[in-house]
Amino acid sequence: GVLLALSKPPGLPILGRPGDLSLGALLPALRRRLGLAAELHVVKAPAREYSGLVLLSSCYHTTKKLQQFFTNARWRGQYPATYRAVTVGVPAEVEGEIRTGLCWQQQGDRAVVVPVLAPGRRSLARKDVKNTLTRYQVLGAMGGCALLQLQPRTAFPEQLQVHLTLLLCPALGDHEHSSHVGRVLGVPFFLTPETTPARTQVLDEELLSRLGISPRQLHHLPLHIHLQELVLP
Repeated sequence: GVLLALSKPPGLPILGRPGDLSLGALLPALRRRLGLAAELHVVKAPAREYSGLVLLSSCYHTTKKLQQFFTNARWRGQYPATYRAVTVGVPAEVEGEIRTGLCWQQQGDRAVVVPVLAPGRRSLARKDVKNTLTRYQVLGAMGGCALLQLQPRTAFPEQLQVHLTLLLCPALGDHEHSSHVGRVLGVPFFLTPETTPARTQVLDEELLSRLGISPRQLHHLPLHIHLQELVLP
């Protein structure tokens, strides 16, 4: 009918500046190739760094109806979006929930997302901080890495990456938040974002060998978080 699903590669933004490569810039060509009469709208899509499902619609009313459904589902405590992630490290528990406040914080000339473990009522009321929740389950583990299923109950930029660092298992290819997980004698611990600036993720030689890449190629490693499934009404 009016719905179309695509699989987006990591690194492709949904919207971009004129002349830049983005999903929005590709939609007119896609519409012509498929012979669609109506314009395509983005209903739901993963963030730029993520890969996975993009849901499009050629009906404006359907787009609005589905977007409202996704918003209402979160309010009702449902989990309409399911992600998969490859992590460096295996969570101590095979399933559970990550709850924390998240906010934007200015660090030098850039704004970063940081966790607020005990947000105050005033900061929540002012919406300076948002309470966030992600449900996770370990689907498999091998060689110090794990495949996780992630179901966010809330929506906040970079929520899944920050939540995975709080599990002490950053996502493979996370060059923004993985530096917040340190290790002493092989035991991981959390480092505050204020003391650990973002850097290219550090992987051990065994994992680099299994991935078939060199340390110089690490900064090209994409973020391994994938929007796997969307539930529709």
